[in-house]
Amino acid sequence: MLVKPPLLSVAEATKFLAKSAVPLTDIEIVPTLEANGRVLAAPQVSQINVPGMDNSQMDGYAVRAAECAGGETRLRVSQRIPAGHVGTALEPGTAARIFTGAMVPEGADAIVMQEACELTKDADGDHVIVRHVPQAGEWIRTIGEDIRSASTILPSGVRLRPQELGLAASVGLATLPVVRKLRAAVFFTGDELTMPGEALKPGAIYNSNRFLLRGLLENLGCEVKDFGIVPDQLQATRDTLRAAAASHDLIITSGGVSVGEEDHVKPAVEAEGRLNMWQIAMKPGKPLAFGEINRNGDASGKAFFIGLPGNPVSTFVTFLIFVRPFLLRLQGVENVVPRVLAMRADFNWPKADRRQEFLRARFNDQGGLDLFPHQGSGVLTSTVWGDGLIDNAPGKTIAEGDLVRFIPFDHLLN
Repeated sequence: MLVKPPLLSVAEATKFLAKSAVPLTDIEIVPTLEANGRVLAAPQVSQINVPGMDNSQMDGYAVRAAECAGGETRLRVSQRIPAGHVGTALEPGTAARIFTGAMVPEGADAIVMQEACELTKDADGDHVIVRHVPQAGEWIRTIGEDIRSASTILPSGVRLRPQELGLAASVGLATLPVVRKLRAAVFFTGDELTMPGEALKPGAIYNSNRFLLRGLLENLGCEVKDFGIVPDQLQATRDTLRAAAASHDLIITSGGVSVGEEDHVKPAVEAEGRLNMWQIAMKPGKPLAFGEINRNGDASGKAFFIGLPGNPVSTFVTFLIFVRPFLLRLQGVENVVPRVLAMRADFNWPKADRRQEFLRARFNDQGGLDLFPHQGSGVLTSTVWGDGLIDNAPGKTIAEGDLVRFIPFDHLLN
């Protein structure tokens, strides 16, 4: 009697994939302006202090704090210093009109904001009445307050967002070393699949997963080649796997990874390489396959393979839970764990499942979560309606008011 191996838990599958992901080593130097979404390949060190000089945080007047200690003080305005200009040393008994970002003149040790001052024009020149007693250092950004020269501003393995690019630019980095883009191939199996714009024959469905997967891969910075819809034939599947492995780091398929007579992906992978993992104790998304495809018929070279289930919600969820962290690790990203929020369930889920469930839910105006009423693996509307996934442990029911683990889509789609 043939005994089926037990299904892997989500945690076991995640750990296995993490150990299998060998980061890319090819590095490109790209302009900082074009590095958004790329993964930094080496730590970046600042060669300058930021700010590079003591400067004013406010429009106002640069003064000696000790000269204003007695209360309301009248000072002659000796100079005007806009941002980008350098003033002269501050004469005793005077104030300098200064603007936000301008260098604080030598001798001044405080800025009094203009709202606390009154400018008067007298026969002997402009004077300012200071109605605030400043403390030394008030409203002054000191040299190196944000960044010290020779300090590391960005570690390797970070996926560059606009704020990282701004930080790099603030220390004058015009280019950045990044990991080359991951080359991903996708194809889709199923004689029933039809492209939008074509007539929908009896028994056929539109290929939503093609649009879903390509968008997910592009959001993660991959170069994507689409091999299209492959017939439900073993040889056609093998041929496409072989062609995709020749010049890609990763091959992702949708459909054909179950055990039916028309499911040819699993035997095709075993013929062209090897299958390392198959079937996960999760809902939706049980039939998920991971393996390697020999490159150019040589077992020493390989492309990774991930076969996703064909139901669109299963494809979506398994991509977010397994493919996303695997892709990021291949690109050298250090932190691939999405943020999990403890949220109040404003619904009941009385029937526990033996598998780990990922339920589509969204925020409500009361600060809790509402559950999409239909949690089937083909209900793609739930992924548009929802704000994220509830990670529900095996065998766990949910009662209204319980705290649940919620992963927002915002933390999973980037």
